[in-house]
Amino acid sequence: MKKLFLGLALTAGTLAFAQETQTVNSTSPLKKDAQPVRFGIKAGGNSAYLSQQSFGLNSQKLGFHAGVLVNIPLSKQFSLQPEVLYNQMGARDVAYSTEVTNGNTTVKTKGQDKLTMNYISVPVMVQMKPFDGFYIEAGPEFSYFLNGKTKGEATVASTTGGVTTTTTQSHSEDLEKDNINKFNFGLGLGLGYDITPNIGINARYVNSLTKIDKNTPAADSNNRVFQLGLNYKF
Repeated sequence: MKKLFLGLALTAGTLAFAQETQTVNSTSPLKKDAQPVRFGIKAGGNSAYLSQQSFGLNSQKLGFHAGVLVNIPLSKQFSLQPEVLYNQMGARDVAYSTEVTNGNTTVKTKGQDKLTMNYISVPVMVQMKPFDGFYIEAGPEFSYFLNGKTKGEATVASTTGGVTTTTTQSHSEDLEKDNINKFNFGLGLGLGYDITPNIGINARYVNSLTKIDKNTPAADSNNRVFQLGLNYKF
């Protein structure tokens, strides 16, 4: 992770130096009116689910993202923004619901599991500003899996002779890393607004194209995540 931060800083520093030493009589339309390179931090909430799930409140796993960014202007309207983020993905769903009757006893079991997956993500967004303060963005996101776990709770209701007894059981298991693809590739699309020259808000949707579990079909185990956050540029 230190290497990622160092590489990002060195790249941005080199570009900033090159921009400052550029001659003022350059005729390149791409560089015309370009602003200085700026560093920043960002953080916010995630709402994640898996590709095989229907989008809805029952499938959304809440998490967060946080990290650093560097905004590299290419012109007055376009800029390149690489980021390095700690990024939580996963899903939440009603995993199972069963009912078994044996004689005069009926046992109903209903459980809900939450899947949490932690990544280091490197989005590289191309931003376009149709007018001052507002921008739209798109680009790839490269992620590396760190760890994860499933955590859930099951409610067991046993009814005998009209009397119901309810118990709750919880469980938590770490994900088996050998079954998870370490590298994840996705595409992001978002928009943002700079409230002030330093403070901005951003919303982004990332659709992963790499399957999570090596043992399942790709269409059944891809990450999907909505992000909403704040950023501060120095």
